[in-house]
Amino acid sequence: MDKDKRSFRNKAKGPLGNKTKRSFRRRFPPIQSGDQIDYRNVSLIRRFISEQGKILSRRVTKLTLKQQRFITSAIKQARILSFLPFVQNTEKRFEFERARSVAKTTSSRSRTPAKTTSSRSRTPWYRKNSTES
Repeated sequence: MDKDKRSFRNKAKGPLGNKTKRSFRRRFPPIQSGDQIDYRNVSLIRRFISEQGKILSRRVTKLTLKQQRFITSAIKQARILSFLPFVQNTEKRFEFERARSVAKTTSSRSRTPAKTTSSRSRTPWYRKNSTES
């Protein structure tokens, strides 16, 4: 074979001209073969939960379908048995709500209560016509 033909096989032609193919680095699996997916293994389970407490998707965690199912059921069992909280970072939420309530009470405007009485009579529709007969 000519030298030119061999070099052509190792190159991919793109919109910007010839460029060499990249070799992708193989990523390590997020769950090792010795790790056991269980609701008691909290250190493993916490890696697959977001900061808000949501279960991360398979695309993000790079798990297989079977592993994702086991992780999801383990997280749900751990939440029920109170190994894991259902919602995380609640301190920030409570601080925000507390700041809002303080701002509402210190506001200079006062709201007038909504009108609760109505000018219409409160008799049901089926009793209105009963007096005629």
